[in-house]
Amino acid sequence: MSGGFPPGFFDRADSTDDAVFYLPPRLVTHIDGGAVAAVGALYAELGLGPRVLDLCSSWVSHFTTPPPALTVLGMNAAELARNPAATDRVVQDLNADPVLPFGDDSFDDAVCCVSVDYLTRPVEVFAEVARVLETGGRLICSWSNRCFPTKAVRGWLATPDERRGDIVSAYFAAAGGWGQVTQATRVAPGGHRDPLWAAWASTELSRRGGGGRGRLEWHHRAENGTDHVGGR
Repeated sequence: MSGGFPPGFFDRADSTDDAVFYLPPRLVTHIDGGAVAAVGALYAELGLGPRVLDLCSSWVSHFTTPPPALTVLGMNAAELARNPAATDRVVQDLNADPVLPFGDDSFDDAVCCVSVDYLTRPVEVFAEVARVLETGGRLICSWSNRCFPTKAVRGWLATPDERRGDIVSAYFAAAGGWGQVTQATRVAPGGHRDPLWAAWASTELSRRGGGGRGRLEWHHRAENGTDHVGGR
């Protein structure tokens, strides 16, 4: 067990350079309209902004009303260029370099939509988000039942849908500097096929001091089990 997570937890079936995998622009949404609406409704309910960081972003950020200052950080420059809500754009591979190119207290809130399952260094990323957020700022992670299974970490794939919020909670705990984690399930109306889960926490006054390590138990399952193909 390393850092509270079992050996192999952050391994992936496809360990090749992510920059190659994400090179072709994907100007599509990989969750259905109901899940997209659920993301926007959650952001509106939580009252984000006015300075928001969208991690692992793409050509759409799913806000019903975009914040006045939205920085989108993602892997594909062409996708980010097409994001109409963005006021600033940063191309960065967080698996290669989790250090965010922003000063302390640069943002009010941060979001990460249907991408937390691809992070191979999530504890470092979460710690960096805590650094760049104002005290009390929130990181909201949301995900569906779909992903690119070859690029998602094995621990995520080996965990049932309804337990994946525990993984995100463990990331917050291991990163330190975060308060209590809230988990939620959003069921979109109209019988849409993609449910939405979310977990979020606020930075604490003591975030500069670091925190304890979380411990996560997980169980293997077959590679050809219940994984769903898709992505953001």
